[in-house]
Amino acid sequence: MIYFDNSATTKPFPEVLESFLKVSQQFYGNPSSIHRFGIDAENLLRKAQNQASELFGVEQEEIVFTSGGTEGNNMAIKGIALAHQNKGRHIITTEIEHPSVIEACKSLETLGFTVTYLPVDSNGIVKFADVKQAITKETILVSIMHVNNELGTIQPVEAIGKMLKEMPRIYFHVDHVQGYGKIPLDMNGTGIDLCTVSGHKIHGLKGTGLLYVKKGTKLFPLLHGGNQQSNLRSGTENLAGIVSLVKAMRLITEKSKTHSEYLKELNQQLRAELLAISFIKINTIEDQAPHILNISIPGYKPEVIIHALGERDIFISTKSACSSKKTDESAVLKAVGFSHDRTISALRISLSYYNTKEEIELFSRSLQRVVQQLSKVMG
Repeated sequence: MIYFDNSATTKPFPEVLESFLKVSQQFYGNPSSIHRFGIDAENLLRKAQNQASELFGVEQEEIVFTSGGTEGNNMAIKGIALAHQNKGRHIITTEIEHPSVIEACKSLETLGFTVTYLPVDSNGIVKFADVKQAITKETILVSIMHVNNELGTIQPVEAIGKMLKEMPRIYFHVDHVQGYGKIPLDMNGTGIDLCTVSGHKIHGLKGTGLLYVKKGTKLFPLLHGGNQQSNLRSGTENLAGIVSLVKAMRLITEKSKTHSEYLKELNQQLRAELLAISFIKINTIEDQAPHILNISIPGYKPEVIIHALGERDIFISTKSACSSKKTDESAVLKAVGFSHDRTISALRISLSYYNTKEEIELFSRSLQRVVQQLSKVMG
């Protein structure tokens, strides 16, 4: 099997599964219970939180564990909007954000908030000047992803964050789901107030993630109840999931250090082999996130190609897994300005540190054969 859909989800590290099972078996007490078994669970929770903060380069109390990227993005966007609406009701984001950001913003529009959806340039990158120009006296939040989940484009979040540092009334949220473990992002000195990470994108487990909340940032909680996690996310903590998340964070951080050039090499090989195939159009510009390459094969429905490759045990995707079952057209590619025949025929290939050069070669040959066979059938 060749698995090239790592931006949708990743295969869990064996150590992650082991840690989840061990904690589930040995530390199943409720961290809020006052007996020794509960206190042991609480101590493990605090230890995991401390380790996560060290890996993230922030303070322990700035880490809030969540169920993943969607919850983290909603917690950040709605939490800021509802807590600070007396200061302003304007939000800035981009047209190419993940659905969990776009839909969260749309939901706030029904409550009377105004949202500016910034365009991107022909490379799929938001312009720093456009962000600055969109700011008004009503702006309370800017939310921009670090790495786009379809194109792999890297957004200038550090530059934007430094600008927003001079405007303390405006909070800055970064969706770092596709960047963590591949593209470094420093939380210190870059003006980022909130940052989202998802466990299952970094060889962790589904249903795990975290949100960095800078000290002093006030959020309106999405969940009310027992006041766990500093009153920001009530509910009994998923201790086994949290420990497994931190394990995944540690392992992916080590991989990113020891294999820093490996994903780039795979990407360059993949790009070179696909460029040699005349009917393939590459949509991702060079020198972006090394694990994502977006292509189009005009005239062919992406789901037909995906199913044909699947019969050969090769797995890629169309776009974000959260929207891949909707209309064929990619909203991201449309926003970039690609022609209609490319926006409706897009395919996403997403790599991991465990993919190989041999898999790249086999995939490229298989894709070429699949399209040639389809062209014969289509006549």
